[in-house]
Formats: sequence, C-alpha cells, structure tokens
Amino acid sequence: MGRACVIFDCDGVLIDSEIISARMLIEALAERGVQIDLPYVARHFLGRSYPVVMAQIRAEFGLDLPPSFEDDYRNRLLEGFRAGLKIMPHVREVIDALAVPCCVATSSSPRRAEMSLRLVGLWEKLGDRVFTASQVARGKPAPDLFLFAASQMGFAPEACLVIEDSLTGVAAARAAGMTVWQFTGGSHMAGLTLEAATEARPDLRFGSFAEFARLAPDAMRQA
Repeated sequence: MGRACVIFDCDGVLIDSEIISARMLIEALAERGVQIDLPYVARHFLGRSYPVVMAQIRAEFGLDLPPSFEDDYRNRLLEGFRAGLKIMPHVREVIDALAVPCCVATSSSPRRAEMSLRLVGLWEKLGDRVFTASQVARGKPAPDLFLFAASQMGFAPEACLVIEDSLTGVAAARAAGMTVWQFTGGSHMAGLTLEAATEARPDLRFGSFAEFARLAPDAMRQA
C-alpha cells in the first residue's frame, strides 16, 4: 500500500448504520407525504450531512421541514441504533492490527458520531481522532474534511488511504488527492449498484474487512 495513515468513514464503514438511518428517514418522510425508497437514499443522501439532505428534500419535493422534524428523526435514529446498531464485521481486528496511524472522518454530527462509536465499543479506540463535517466549511463531496483530517494527523494527502462506502465520500477523497477504497459490505449496499462518475471511482473495491490485511499487508503489524 505504501500509505502512512488510514482514514475511515464512520457510517457504513466502521458501523453498519446506514440501513437503520435510511429506514428511519424513509419512515419519517412518508408521514409527511414524501415517498422515497432505499435506492433513492443511496443515490442522493449517502455520505451527506443532515443539512444537505434537507436541502435536497426541499429542492426536489418542495417540502420545507420544520425544526421539530430533525428532533423527531434523530430520536428515532437513536432508538434504532440502541436496538440494532452493530460494528462492521472484522473491523475491530483490523484497527487493532494496524501498524500505521488511523482516524475517522465523518459527515455525522459530533454527538451522533460519539454515540454510535460508544455503542459498538470503538470510541475508546478512536474518540480522540474523530473529525466531523462540523469542523470544516464544506462537507463531502468537497475535499475539506479529508484534508482537515490529514492535517490534524500530520500527513500529506498523498500519504493517506481513505476507506469509504458512499460515492459522495469517494469523490471527496479523490478531490483531496488521496487513495480511496470503497467498502461495499454494509447492509445498505446489498443488491445495490451505484453508478460512479469518473470523479467518484475508487482505486479499489472490497466487500469484507477480512480481506484488508491481504489487500494492505504493509499497513498491518507483522505477526
């Protein structure tokens, strides 16, 4: 691999959360008369921050949702996470065996990122190296968040490997000048084929973190 720092996205990469988030959003919007499905969520919302999602809904459906909608959605999401959030298979073993530094760069709010990672037992490992879209001017697909994370970790962009699930995140990593691998093993990716424009094509795709040590042997501690 020849990389000195691994930057993980959070939702859909470290935690199998995107399917829960999508279902909660689909349900909440249906109550407001907006009918969308999982492929729509994957195409338009995956990897994007809440304000960007709301702007898309406003533009496409002419629906200006009240502040109470966000509170209701986040409360549903919290309950959904408490009931069913799981760490992505094999990701803990990969983090424990990395021979290079790693961090997290996520579009989630700081509160949601901390809550999610605490629920699956990763906050203790990564909490001091979690960077969120609230810390930069522009969220993904702009490169700002990945560039900020690399700077905070002390690495040049070309020395970083980004692990992303969304095309939005892949595009952001490419714009940052980083190597990017797309993880396709989340529950939300089952049966979905997302067509990628050139700027959102990953350098590699993989479906399980059980493959990571084989794909990036020089990033792992040698037994």
